[in-house]
Amino acid sequence: MLNVDVIGNKKRKRCGRVFRFKNFGEPGYPVMFTGPFRENVNALLEYANLESNLGMGMPMWSFQLEVHHHPPLHIFLFVIEEPIEASLNRHCKHCQYVGWGHHFICNKKYHFVLPSKEALATCSSCEGCCDAIATMNNNNNNNNNNGKSKLIELQGHMMHGVFHSNGFGHLLCVNGLETGSNLAGNQIMDFWNRLCIGLQARKVSLNDTSQKRGMELRLINGIAYSEPWFGRWGYKFGRGSFGVTQSMYQKAIEAIRSMPLYLLIHHIGANNFNHHEVPVIFSRYQTLSGQSLVTLGDLFRYMLELKSRLPRETRVIGNNNYSCSYNNTSSTSASALVESNNNCRWSPKRIEMATRVIVEALKRTEFRWISRQEVRDAARAYIGDTGLLDFVLKSLGNHVVGNYLVRRSLNPVTKVLEYCLEDISNHVYHNCNEGSLAINNSNSNNNNKIKDKYKISRAQLMKDMLYLYKYILIDPKPMMGLEFLSAIPLAARIILDTKFLVKDYSGEVPTFGVELGSDGKLNLYCTILLRNNSCIDEEFLSKAMPPYECITLGSNATINELKLEVERNFREIYWGLRGFVVESIGNFSANNIISNNGKDMVLGLIEVMGGKIVLEGWIGEIIGMMNNNMMIGQMCENDPKNGIVECTCGTKEDDGERLVCCDICEIWQHTRCVRIPNDEEIPHIFLCKRCEQEIVMFPSLP
Repeated sequence: MLNVDVIGNKKRKRCGRVFRFKNFGEPGYPVMFTGPFRENVNALLEYANLESNLGMGMPMWSFQLEVHHHPPLHIFLFVIEEPIEASLNRHCKHCQYVGWGHHFICNKKYHFVLPSKEALATCSSCEGCCDAIATMNNNNNNNNNNGKSKLIELQGHMMHGVFHSNGFGHLLCVNGLETGSNLAGNQIMDFWNRLCIGLQARKVSLNDTSQKRGMELRLINGIAYSEPWFGRWGYKFGRGSFGVTQSMYQKAIEAIRSMPLYLLIHHIGANNFNHHEVPVIFSRYQTLSGQSLVTLGDLFRYMLELKSRLPRETRVIGNNNYSCSYNNTSSTSASALVESNNNCRWSPKRIEMATRVIVEALKRTEFRWISRQEVRDAARAYIGDTGLLDFVLKSLGNHVVGNYLVRRSLNPVTKVLEYCLEDISNHVYHNCNEGSLAINNSNSNNNNKIKDKYKISRAQLMKDMLYLYKYILIDPKPMMGLEFLSAIPLAARIILDTKFLVKDYSGEVPTFGVELGSDGKLNLYCTILLRNNSCIDEEFLSKAMPPYECITLGSNATINELKLEVERNFREIYWGLRGFVVESIGNFSANNIISNNGKDMVLGLIEVMGGKIVLEGWIGEIIGMMNNNMMIGQMCENDPKNGIVECTCGTKEDDGERLVCCDICEIWQHTRCVRIPNDEEIPHIFLCKRCEQEIVMFPSLP
């Protein structure tokens, strides 16, 4: 991860302020967010380091964030403002895919990037915190602007999210520990969630394509928890591909989750001798759980929870075999600690002694949480080498020693590291050489047999899960003859076709559409409706109505001032409304406003209209320049050049899946729906079924 001396920058003076990663974005840290989205972004950037512009006039800011103090670990958050003039494509494909194609195009986008070290290494040098990139690329002679613009185009960032200036956004990627990041996926999501809440984003979408060992996690988590992994942060069904609806999605999850295990065991065991592994797997985890696992949902949930508790297998230096880093004796633990630290200056015997002393000190606390300093002080009565104690305390966190798990956690209130001992002798049996856990039965006569039969490692658990994923959920062809199983892969396909998730951060607009601020000003919630000056589809116009914006006025403001403020706000936000002119307000026609010179009080308008305020108008400076339908189409995120989508699955808009166009009617359909496999190229000439039938029915010429 990027870890550079920002304060030592020689090119220009920097403020050098470092923010805590785990608190960044909380109320008051670094700023209290009180306004609408655009104002909150500007308030946040006042605390950032302004960097030199990226290519094509894109300004950039940076924040230095401290992840750990000991050992020190700092990362950067880059915020890049992308004006519409600098965009390679004015239309946002992410909006189109998630069903927001009717939204008006915004004047700006804001990219929030936690770059990976590898992504930074591909960028050429630039000023400010990008000098950090230069230190990693001092031999790179590429053009400055081209290198800088790569930052928002590169893949593989720890996190990359983008917001439109109206508060709608997209989380483009999250890459956690398994991709080499120094941050876990849940840490990154917590950070992103704080940003969205603090900035008062409206809605945020994401494309859930996360995988592990070839398994789609949205399917595994959906079966186990009735929601995807991102559901922990409130992300729910946004839009399904291939015509999948929310009702279909929920029914598919419930169909697989509620599948009884006894039914699967009965039919598979009786009809598929080659798949006797399935009943064995069911029996293994039924025994390990110590409770009744009735359905597939129960089984997958228990397997995921068990996986989170199993120790990680780590490769020991100088040995080709895997060895457990959590051990059933202090001696073995000491050896692992020495071998995993090349610079360790203590012998295994001394580390073993220190480990025993620390565990005994924690035992005396009666399994309470105590601070690191208290543990250290108690151990110093027996171990005088404080460096040795610090080394062992750092290495033992969340490790198993004998029948105990040494837990370590940061107290969220005191911000102090604390330790606790958990007795796991009644839950698991630890086998160091295989990095495994096994059930520990209280019946000593059967204990050894159970240990031998049911000990389980992470590798074995993942192998079992992959087997069930492949032969039960995805491809049960080897078990043909079991007709009732055919419903499972169909339901699984529906879940897999649900990749676009959305979280609504805004909630509802206040019912009465008006708030009285603490400074005595009025906060009105207003939107605009384009007046139909020609034969434009009324349904399309109402659908294209932008969301309500908070308009702040003085308590004695007039209708004319409201009109000007609404025009200013919507012109600043939306590219297509730069020439927008208000012609009427709600039930008040433009003549009423003109006749009174717009001097009527806004409060009087609210008393008459009540509720939310809608202002009608048109884009004055563009009237007559082009066809009105064409103009509206160009103003929206959905690119009219994409053509018409009309697939047999019911899809009417581009959902991000591979499409093929008929060479006669020029209508687009999914390649999957017309039976073109994904591993095959699209044919040079393609005819849809309707056009093909019309050609067949066409009478032949004499």
